[in-house]
Amino acid sequence: MLLFDTLTLRALTSSAPPPRRPGFRLAAAVAAVAATAAALLGGCASAPPPTDPRTLFDDGLFRAPAVRPDAAAMFALDAAMQRYLEGPIARKANQVGAQRALFDALYAGGTELRVDFDASATRTAAETFAARSGNCLSLVVMTAAFAKALGMTVSYQSPVAEEVWSRRSGFTIRNGHVNVTLGPRRIVFPQRTPTSELMIDFVPSEQLRGLHMRPVTEATLVAMYMNNRAVEALTSDRLDDAYWWAREAVLQDAGFSGALNTLGVVYLRREAPMQAERALRQALAQDGRNTLVLANLAQTLERRGRRDDASLVRQQLAALEPNPAYEFFDRGLAAARDGDWALAQQMFAREAARPNYDPEVNHWLGVAEYRLGHAGEARRQLEQAVQGGATPADRARYAAKLEWLRNLH
Repeated sequence: MLLFDTLTLRALTSSAPPPRRPGFRLAAAVAAVAATAAALLGGCASAPPPTDPRTLFDDGLFRAPAVRPDAAAMFALDAAMQRYLEGPIARKANQVGAQRALFDALYAGGTELRVDFDASATRTAAETFAARSGNCLSLVVMTAAFAKALGMTVSYQSPVAEEVWSRRSGFTIRNGHVNVTLGPRRIVFPQRTPTSELMIDFVPSEQLRGLHMRPVTEATLVAMYMNNRAVEALTSDRLDDAYWWAREAVLQDAGFSGALNTLGVVYLRREAPMQAERALRQALAQDGRNTLVLANLAQTLERRGRRDDASLVRQQLAALEPNPAYEFFDRGLAAARDGDWALAQQMFAREAARPNYDPEVNHWLGVAEYRLGHAGEARRQLEQAVQGGATPADRARYAAKLEWLRNLH
């Protein structure tokens, strides 16, 4: 199974499990921390990036993209954002300082602008502002764009947390999380000016308490954005677009193993295993213990007919990851296909016992409980699925299933 960072949605209209599909492993940088996101931000580099990352590219295998990646567009303020900056934010900044004004305007409850979390897509600052929603990376980008326009210093960090996984379109994804810290303004408003830094995050503070924060450079943040867009294109079956986004991510930060991993997956999907191996080998040079990359490399070597080499990689992977993500979940789905709902319930419960897991696990655990006649526990599991859904569409699907169950009992 190849791993990539994304979600795999399962139908809620039927209690029969979908067929099991192998997928790639990917890493995305924008989910919620329990989630989003993601040890996928990559580990400490153990080797320097390639002197010229362009040696990893094979543009001739892909058509031109529908939209060419543009790093400058990420942080660009449009007219609507500029008006909001010069109006509500500027007025409040005179009273409480620029940092607090920006936080209150964007994220405090009861303000005229409400921005909600939605993990379905990675957006530019202007797109996030227009939609009034975004995943954690989108919200960080929008916040940073406003902060830069206000003359504040901006820094980014990723909490070192338990891995969070999701699935989408046959891909298994490890999600990462990132937040933003606003420093004092270089050009101040006439009145009160804050002198300390303000960290802005989009998950409850209790989920972050005690976690170590790892600094993230802006180059890496931009690479994460490009990588996310590549993942989203790949899971939407837009392989050519995925290549150009992954390519740009590597150009932005060739030391970011997540982008190299994505590039390798794109090549493998294009039936170019030689190019895939080169990208994945470079990713391992950056992070030799990256289980996403090792899993994808094993598949790549098998595609090239090098089964002995693939076996050695799988042995290394098994030592690092004896119980991979979704192992018990997949066993539960297999048991459900066989009609063994007692075994399915046991497997789903084991998957749910992991520190961070996909709310789809709650959904299928609820289905199993219902099949075993435990309607109350089934409702409880579906309620947890609704609460944990990363997108409005996910939450709506789980809520519909829960409402159906409540109407029966």
